[in-house]
Amino acid sequence: MHGRDPGEPHRTATSLELLFDLCFVIAVSQASAGLSTSVVEGHHVTGVLRFAVVFFAIWWAWMNFTWFASAYDPDDIPYRLLVLVQITGSLILAAGILPASRTGDLRVVIWGYVVLRTALAVLWLRAARSDPPRRRTALRFATGVTGCQVGWVCTLLLPAPARLPAIVVLIAAEVAVPVWAQSAGTTSWHPRHIAERYELFVLIVLGESVAAASEAIRDAFGRDHAATALYLLAGGGLLIVFAMWWLYFAKPAHTLLATTHQGHRKRFTWAYGHYLVFAAAAAEGAGLAAYAELITRRSVDPFLPSPASAAITLPLALFLAAVWVVHVRPHPHGRIERFAFPVGTVGVLGAAWSPAPALMAGLLAAVLVVVVTLAGRAQGVRR
Repeated sequence: MHGRDPGEPHRTATSLELLFDLCFVIAVSQASAGLSTSVVEGHHVTGVLRFAVVFFAIWWAWMNFTWFASAYDPDDIPYRLLVLVQITGSLILAAGILPASRTGDLRVVIWGYVVLRTALAVLWLRAARSDPPRRRTALRFATGVTGCQVGWVCTLLLPAPARLPAIVVLIAAEVAVPVWAQSAGTTSWHPRHIAERYELFVLIVLGESVAAASEAIRDAFGRDHAATALYLLAGGGLLIVFAMWWLYFAKPAHTLLATTHQGHRKRFTWAYGHYLVFAAAAAEGAGLAAYAELITRRSVDPFLPSPASAAITLPLALFLAAVWVVHVRPHPHGRIERFAFPVGTVGVLGAAWSPAPALMAGLLAAVLVVVVTLAGRAQGVRR
């Protein structure tokens, strides 16, 4: 299983990778649903913390497989079987997300995560045997991944008060493994392939907001007291999704990931920073769904400012800030773009105090799209 050519032409996601993503849709959907339920029930802080931990497991398992497959993908029978084992682990993980979100019970999530990561460790051992120039890197990956999995299993034996500190330590260890491993040598990942894989995951998490908007429209039928508010929520939700898509895809990621020395230094920031991009997009769907539920229950007045509006505006503001810092700012940009994103982020936060927070946030995000698009065209003309 030798490393693939990082300059290979026409490198795209395989059908097996798309199946892998499809199964992760379930996990993302469950995490979003769990956060939505927590917001509706008023458990905001614990709901966000549990969502952050669960989504880390989803994102980290997906990301590690993605980078491995970009470097090594022989598409033979052993590789396919081990990827299918990882898919099985993702489904086990998804089955445990709602209990984890509601009660903090991470047992099923951890066992699913261990199945996922153990299969990945086996793949790294196979890479170590087949690719001598990168053997040290592959062995470090296998060692680090295995050690972290032992740690996750051990957390199940700890008393409840000690679990959160242990989880924080293990997350830090997980994040450190690729940095430590690749200090022994870089794997031959493909910039365009990685960019495409991340773009596909952005579409997955944006799907949660689309689903929430469609649910709001469905719930509006036959409801006299909340129909107008739900239609406004759905319209604002669609504007938000369209703007999030436009702003993320406005800049090509592969140019930042080109195999130059500068790209090598920045790739960890870009790759790790996408946790906030993905999590914020998934949380946006949860916020829209929660607000729709609160409207139908008459728990909030849809035409008066409410603290519940923050469930819509905070994730969008976090998404805009993360996309700006991680994905847009590293590209060449003009003065207008430099200030448009921060100003738009602050404006979206302020939309929480408007009578129709989703619609106002969506309109502000749409204005940001117009400003950034026109500024980009003007900059291109000057060149």
